[in-house]
Amino acid sequence: MTNTTSPTAPPSTPSKDVDVLIIGAGISGIGAASHLRTHRPGTSFTILESREAIGGTWDLFRYPGIRSDSDMPTFGYGFKPWTHRKSIADGHLILDYLRQTVSEHGLARHILFGQRVVSAEFSSATGRWTVTAHQPGSRKKARFTARFLFLGTGMYDHDAGFTPEFTGIEDFVGTVVHPQHWPADLDYTGKRVIVIGSGATAITLIPAMARTADHITMLQRSPSYVFSVPAQDALANALRKLVGHRRAHHIVRRKNIMFTRGVYKASRRMPHLMRRLLIANVRRQLPRHFDVATHFTPRYDPWDQRLCVVPDGDLFKAITAGRASVVTDHIDRFTQSGIRLKSGQELTGDVVVTATGLSMSPFGKIRLSVDGRETKPSDTTAYKAMMLSGVPNLVFALGYTNLSWTLKVDLVCEHFCRLLDHMYTHGYDTVAPVLDDPTVARVSYMDLSSNYVLRGIRDFPRAGTSGPWTVEMAYERDVERLREGPVEDSALRFTAVGAVPTGARARPGAAR
Repeated sequence: MTNTTSPTAPPSTPSKDVDVLIIGAGISGIGAASHLRTHRPGTSFTILESREAIGGTWDLFRYPGIRSDSDMPTFGYGFKPWTHRKSIADGHLILDYLRQTVSEHGLARHILFGQRVVSAEFSSATGRWTVTAHQPGSRKKARFTARFLFLGTGMYDHDAGFTPEFTGIEDFVGTVVHPQHWPADLDYTGKRVIVIGSGATAITLIPAMARTADHITMLQRSPSYVFSVPAQDALANALRKLVGHRRAHHIVRRKNIMFTRGVYKASRRMPHLMRRLLIANVRRQLPRHFDVATHFTPRYDPWDQRLCVVPDGDLFKAITAGRASVVTDHIDRFTQSGIRLKSGQELTGDVVVTATGLSMSPFGKIRLSVDGRETKPSDTTAYKAMMLSGVPNLVFALGYTNLSWTLKVDLVCEHFCRLLDHMYTHGYDTVAPVLDDPTVARVSYMDLSSNYVLRGIRDFPRAGTSGPWTVEMAYERDVERLREGPVEDSALRFTAVGAVPTGARARPGAAR
């Protein structure tokens, strides 16, 4: 990097020309900005957020009971201890945590709201990105320039969730709602509710709605693995009193990483044993007569899809109390009063919640181009799961699927700061990963069999089969290469503007 990243005072208001342009003010974008403020205080940056508030997913989703499905000591940032007693936390507590982070690091003056990024164009001649954004609902456009682009956009389409085509849905006289677009005025008190789905959203909604609904039915085509954990971590809460929040944070974080990684590794190595243990955990929390074999025994192995976590077994308590029930069947069609199933059974309801999944979308649907050539993410290969082959000066953050999302974000941000240090020290302006190893095959970025992954992963970058091109869903391996490993790599091409070595402007995916 040139002297644009030398130790100077950060801007007092968001600038349109910066060293780093961060897209998204959710957990990833806020994490990136916090790392820059701490480790590179002279680096100028601006955060562009399409919504009118920070928080990303945690501000977008407003359905009843929304909470984390990972423990907060690892879902929170490594640099900011989680101090609330709840380890599985409600959405508003997570938003408060993010607001505190913004305040503590002085990030508010760096954020521009209502800026939906539509395109980003990189010029090798200038070594800069030109980014075009517009305000939702307006034709007014704004342009920004930056040395580096950091994409903290997550992996979901914030505009629309996924709803299958249901025959006869127009005949239903009740209310149909998708969790991603929850109406603030929806009153389900004393009403019969049908929730279609068996994933994390469904099992979160059901116990929350069951408190006031007349009855709630979870309608699923097939079961998911459901794992009960304590909402509060007794050891973590005791340690905070004994040694303080910061010391306790490091201990609990290691403990939780080891536990979660242990469950995952055991599930992959001993799937039949873990299957029995997980189902036994469900069976002991439900009445003896309950048909666990039909409703809570999946057809796939543990961690072929993400485990669904329920705090303090709240889903099972709602079922045991008779406030909720489970039906496993296929939908034939909607009727005026509810849903008719393939078996001939009809479920009546006043409200139907289509918790049928989310839609994946790479990098906020931003159109990327390098030197006038469009760059489709699916044509690129991910370098260290944080950069794109053939695309200079771009870093992205996509978290783990089998562990807390933010663990990966923290590591990516650490490595990004080290990369900027390296470029500044050596006078480099640009860096681009180049895949020129013919032995590296390109494979899917994720190996989960969940329907939302199967529907959307084809639009994402590919992973490689070896070297820095692999996507490691393993925290310990990412620590080795992102935190402890060198920045210099034979796959990286560093340049100063005007001195471009062979291969530095390789077309994305050209080696494949």
